[in-house]
Amino acid sequence: MQFVFFTLLKIACVLGPLLTLVAYAVLAERKVSALIQDRVGPNRVNLPLIGSIPVLGPFLTKLGFWHPLVDGVKSFIKEDFTPAHVRKIYFWLAPAISLVPAFLVVAVIPFGSTLGAQKMVIADLNVGILYTFGIVSLGVYGIVLAGYAANSKFPFLGGIRASAQMISYEIAMGMSVIPVFLVVGDLNLGKIIEHQAQNGWNAFPVFGGGFGLQQLLLIPCGVISFVIFFISALAETNRLPFDMAESESELVSGYHTEYSSMKFGMFFIGEYANMFAGAAMMTTLFLGGWTLPILGLNVAPAEGEWFKGLLHIGIFMGKMLGFMFIFMWIRWMLPRFRYDQLMDLGWRRMIPLALANIILTAAVLALTNR
Repeated sequence: MQFVFFTLLKIACVLGPLLTLVAYAVLAERKVSALIQDRVGPNRVNLPLIGSIPVLGPFLTKLGFWHPLVDGVKSFIKEDFTPAHVRKIYFWLAPAISLVPAFLVVAVIPFGSTLGAQKMVIADLNVGILYTFGIVSLGVYGIVLAGYAANSKFPFLGGIRASAQMISYEIAMGMSVIPVFLVVGDLNLGKIIEHQAQNGWNAFPVFGGGFGLQQLLLIPCGVISFVIFFISALAETNRLPFDMAESESELVSGYHTEYSSMKFGMFFIGEYANMFAGAAMMTTLFLGGWTLPILGLNVAPAEGEWFKGLLHIGIFMGKMLGFMFIFMWIRWMLPRFRYDQLMDLGWRRMIPLALANIILTAAVLALTNR
């Protein structure tokens, strides 16, 4: 009974902040784009009671703090219109199928060390990374189903593009993680973080524990794996310069052209939730998760060290939000690839590079007698 209670509590403590972060990630992206384009960004919505508070009210209004709340209410109260020509059952199912996998991935990611006797992970699976890749691959079904169900040429083309793109880059993403398994020797995400705490981060082994010949030789392997995983994460989440599935200048809005109201909102939530899941995976696999190689923050806290446990959660969140900023910055700084360039990068560049990196990592480990 105690196990069930703490599991449900951890689910609530993960999903609640995650949904809040998704809402405010939209605001953050609008502010980042405004900064890049030398604009002010969202600054109009004002709540009468709070807006009248001196200093705080005008500050929150100028920051655009209430825009996500108003956008959420707008999504709920708009007419949920279903066009007559769509395949209705699939049309209704597609947004949910697109949304759910993003939240299932978060279940196995260690977002902290421990609080008291509780591990800061919902499900501590020994095959956590295989679970994440299995779940992430399901997300494409929602997009393909949306394109098919709309019974319209633009969504259909967007769904086909998305399926080809995701399948192509999932291969590179999966291969980029194999060097991590070779180095760590475990598929458990918690064990991967513990290994990085003792031996240095997988992306940059100089950050972390003891530094020796093996860590020095593994630096290029870790950097290559990290870069391939990062580029694949951009492609998997349909972010620029890989947003061929939406491609507004060609396909109106791609696979969700026919959607409105909360169904469209579910696709939107799913996209940002996938971004957070990808950022969390990169933090866990390559940047040491909740660890920080200063002030003893590489070590899990004792049972009574609650502050240190909370600090580890903050460290994890800080790294993850850093990746989110990079996602947003790239969207507003780079142009969209042509489709042939996108596929050429995936099949003729990244997959061979990932395979060569696996061989290089295995050779380094063999030569250093690990």
